[in-house]
Amino acid sequence: MTKSLHCLISGKVQGVGFRAWTKDIAEKMGVKGWVRNLNDGRVEVIAQGDPQVLEEFKAKLAQGPVYSRVEDISCEYIDYEKEHTKFELRL
Repeated sequence: MTKSLHCLISGKVQGVGFRAWTKDIAEKMGVKGWVRNLNDGRVEVIAQGDPQVLEEFKAKLAQGPVYSRVEDISCEYIDYEKEHTKFELRL
């Protein structure tokens, strides 16, 4: 059963390869959706997949790539009408 997870990540998460790293992790885990930078310095993620896989994905987001520093991550399962077929990097 596919679920949709919405996450907002703050800290040192822009300019450190966070979006590309997120896309790479998502593709390796079979997660669909998208990632983008927000004007306020946070990163936003919509992830779709099996709930157990999404929990593992969320744990990875909380760690972040090498040069990032995740200070806060808030995620919630949402009703999302569009079903994604891949994971994309958005601007």
